[in-house]
Amino acid sequence: MEISAHVDTFARDQLPPLEQWPELLLDGNPDVAYPPRVNCAVELVDAQVGRGMGERIALRWREGDARRSMTYSDLMALTNRIARVLTEDMGLQPGNRVLLRGPNNVMMAASWLAAVKAGLVTVPTMPLLRSSELKPIIAKAQIQAVLCDQRLGEELAHCLDPEHPDFCSQIKQVRYFHDAGPESLDTLAAAKPAQYRACDTAVDDVCLVAFTSGTTGKPKGCMHFHRDVLAMCDTFSRHTLQMAASDVVCGTPPLAFTFGLGGLLCFPLRAGASAVLTERLTPEEMLATIQDFGVTMTFTAPTFYRQMAALVGKYDLTTLAKTVSAGEALPDATRQLWKEASGIEMIDGIGGTEMIHVYVSSAGDQVRRGSIGRVVPGYVAQVVDQDFKPVPSGVVGRLAVKGPTGCRYLADERQRVFVQQGWNLPGDTFVMDDDGYLYYQARNDDMIISAGYNIAGPEVEDALLRHEAVAECGVVGHPDPDRGNIVAAYVVLKPGFARDAAMVKLLQEHVKSAIAPYKYPRAVEFVDQLPRTETGKLQRFMLRRKS
Repeated sequence: MEISAHVDTFARDQLPPLEQWPELLLDGNPDVAYPPRVNCAVELVDAQVGRGMGERIALRWREGDARRSMTYSDLMALTNRIARVLTEDMGLQPGNRVLLRGPNNVMMAASWLAAVKAGLVTVPTMPLLRSSELKPIIAKAQIQAVLCDQRLGEELAHCLDPEHPDFCSQIKQVRYFHDAGPESLDTLAAAKPAQYRACDTAVDDVCLVAFTSGTTGKPKGCMHFHRDVLAMCDTFSRHTLQMAASDVVCGTPPLAFTFGLGGLLCFPLRAGASAVLTERLTPEEMLATIQDFGVTMTFTAPTFYRQMAALVGKYDLTTLAKTVSAGEALPDATRQLWKEASGIEMIDGIGGTEMIHVYVSSAGDQVRRGSIGRVVPGYVAQVVDQDFKPVPSGVVGRLAVKGPTGCRYLADERQRVFVQQGWNLPGDTFVMDDDGYLYYQARNDDMIISAGYNIAGPEVEDALLRHEAVAECGVVGHPDPDRGNIVAAYVVLKPGFARDAAMVKLLQEHVKSAIAPYKYPRAVEFVDQLPRTETGKLQRFMLRRKS
């Protein structure tokens, strides 16, 4: 590894031992042949200005009924000013971790870029997370500072309150944006010079810790280098999406998800293209955004494409050329419905937070019906059995993948599970045909993927068990034509509580208030007892059979 620019060495110190890393396919691949010293934020923004693209539009957004935009030169100046606030006003040093909280807007995007420019380790979090979900992330990453949209301040306030059970003593300072106050990030940044000398980071300095929840709900921090951010752009985006400077993109995934960070920020900036940032989108609003901004490429989950398919006739989508689906399995019925409605063949993909982005996908005439696609250039994959032996073509097995990116958990024993024999094991079962096309079968763990969101069943169970009426519960995913899966809860009530619709509503609202609202059980069934083993373990597979 290169000599780190980090003064605070926490991130590098917490990397797994080298022998537990996956094999990284870097040598001999010109796509990922980066210099030893590189700052990915500089490459995404400043380098484009240096190439004479400063007056091109980088970001677009709505402000009321008006359409706004920001050039690459303006974005460079804004990120420089924010970086000065981080280092001069907040006194942060390279390697310090900063939590980012905000919807998909300019200040959230610029804050991420600025923190990376300053050599900080960014920890973006999804806007809907509650304080109880933020607390383990803050503790795990040893967060010292927070940049937060002031509209999301309520849950963060619990983490700052010494009297609250979710208090996080690690946090030393917070700056709010989307705020006109004298100490806000907006106000402080506006007073700064537009020039900044970015941190001279190593290509393998950590710049991003992306948290994902496993089946236990215990957050796993996936550590990514400056090199990894560029690699996701120079593999999937360059070769499969073939994003160009003329593209205008939009979509729904939060910038806190690597799907959104890549598709809605890093990919377009790397190509000199333009991203439309929208804080919240309904299917109608997304179609209107495509129409009004001349969008050429979209990123969202299958559920959204299915909902938009019935509405496309109301909008002018003549600029739209490519539509990218990821976040959950794409049913063929949804692919065909969207193609019939829009005339566009979907670009499906499977990726993961551990790998930073998509590593299996195909586009255009390379699409094969029923298949997600083949490995993205730079990656290799095999399907293996429980003994890690490759299975024959057409046989179901575990997907194993390696490439220029790979899993490095932040101080987590689950590294040994995800990485074995130099391969990444994402936790999916697949079939591969003779031509290398991969056909998704199922998750081989208890994660529920609903409308593109990962939801850990035990986390929902924990929330339900906090209600006074609940004696026992089991939570699984049930297939759903619109969302892929829905969260289904089987609940044993305590004596004296009624099994009625009012109780269903009460439990659903309770979960929404305890954890992120999208995790609530859309189906609740009351049962006399739950299926368990002789040792008392819940048999979730028995609950899944009820679907």
